[in-house]
Parts: sequence; C-alpha cells; structure tokens
Amino acid sequence: VQLQASGGGLVQPGDSLRLSCVASGGTFSRYNMAWFRQAPGKEREFVEAITASGANWYYADSVKGRFTISRDNAKNMLYLQMNTLKPEDTAVYYCAATERAIGLSMRIRGSPNTYNYWGQGTLVTVSS
Repeated sequence: VQLQASGGGLVQPGDSLRLSCVASGGTFSRYNMAWFRQAPGKEREFVEAITASGANWYYADSVKGRFTISRDNAKNMLYLQMNTLKPEDTAVYYCAATERAIGLSMRIRGSPNTYNYWGQGTLVTVSS
C-alpha cells in the first residue's frame, strides 16, 4: 500500500489543523494505521493509532484530549485532527500502516518497526 500525507502548515499556538493520509494500491481496510512525528534532532515518536475497522484507537499521553485519529475506509483516508496546538507539536508527521495487531501493547503499536508502510511526511510548524 502507498501512503501520502498532507495538510501540514504553519499555525499559531492554540490553532487547529487536520492532517490527511490517502492510501492506494492495497485494501485499506485491512491495515491498522498510525500517525508518528519526528522533530528536528529527535527520534520518531508515536502519536496515535487506529485499528483496521476503526473500532479502537490509541494515543500518546502528550496529545491526549487534543488530537483525534479517524479513518474513512470507503475513501481510503486516514485523518489526524489536531486542536490546541503547542510549539512542541512542531514536527514532520508521518502516516503508517501495518497488518500486525496493535491492540496488545503500547510497545508494539508505539514502535516504528511495527509498521511496514510509510507516507512521505508533512511538516507542521507551531509558532507565534
């Protein structure tokens, strides 16, 4: 499956932004999906994940209550709604896909190594 993320940009603290990720070349509804981010000089960090059916989702403590992951399997789309953005949210955001089960532990779903397919990333800059 090929993934392409979009929707990044420059916003001010407290603003909202929605990222999108379109999937092609595979059966999107088979894949568990996730968003990761990577700030300059830092390792890639888990943000949120959602199961193939959309029935379950998981998030990092750093985005709890502010970010929401969702998907539309009919449109082959993954989304990340980001509210109340902070300067520390500045990063390149990546969508990722895996056929591995992600519900068992954070160690599995939070590891970039769990995901086989990656989008190219979209830059989010939060600055006043």
